[in-house]
Amino acid sequence: MMGVIGARDASGRQVETLRPGVLRAGLRATVLAAALALAACSGDKDDLVLDDTPADQLYNEGLAYVQVGNLRAAAKSFEKLDQIHPYSEYARKAMVMNAYVQYSRGDYSEAINSARRFVTLYPGSPDAAYALYIIGQSYYNQVPDVTRDQEMAAKALAAMEELVNRYPDSEYSEDARKKILAMRNQMAGKEMEIGRFYLTRHDYIAAINRFRVVVTQYQQTNHIEEALARLVECYYALGIVPEAQTAAAILGHNFPDSSWYKSSYELLKTGGYSPQENTSSWISKAFANFKIF
Repeated sequence: MMGVIGARDASGRQVETLRPGVLRAGLRATVLAAALALAACSGDKDDLVLDDTPADQLYNEGLAYVQVGNLRAAAKSFEKLDQIHPYSEYARKAMVMNAYVQYSRGDYSEAINSARRFVTLYPGSPDAAYALYIIGQSYYNQVPDVTRDQEMAAKALAAMEELVNRYPDSEYSEDARKKILAMRNQMAGKEMEIGRFYLTRHDYIAAINRFRVVVTQYQQTNHIEEALARLVECYYALGIVPEAQTAAAILGHNFPDSSWYKSSYELLKTGGYSPQENTSSWISKAFANFKIF
């Protein structure tokens, strides 16, 4: 079963390295045998004319190179196989293995392209879920901190959601679900950061628009309590008391022990108000089917 292991890139940033799920137990003997064959004829390798090399030999060479950690040579073997035996079963296998190799080398754009091509051509393959996981992980390892643009987070989220939706019982789906939550938290965090920025400038309408995104799209994240409290603050500052009361009531109903609720309650209390839900409010409608995560 494929998993992930910790690693760091050249800049020292933590990334996740895949273990090749397609290297299943049944292939290990083949890989080791191919590795021995490579060792025996390594002196003649430079003179080998690959154009006439059988598909199975190229594939086994690629697997053997992966096994010994020579990813550059592995990529060349898999790419050559795809070029000269494009319609073979080995070419199909090589395509997803090449995506894994590219991912492992940090060539994320190439890995994404190779894996996406595989999913497009072979959506019914047992390895299609693995290819989607490579796509998601390739984007995931490029996600920056929350202060920067979150395009990669959105793409990682989309890939992982596609994996879970298309292959819900895949061995990769459990980790994909964790990544989905992480990316949704990341994107909600970005909205909160921008909303707080507008709030400090007393641009309450702009701030509300950002907090509204969190409330309507990212309810199942750890930013939801603060988003509701910030809506109380913004609406109260604008004199739109019913909306402030509704946000506070929703916050208190779902998170009664939250420090954000306590601060919202105290804010309303300064004007002689208390939390009270207006069921016609967009906030109330957004929480109609809410379940605490």
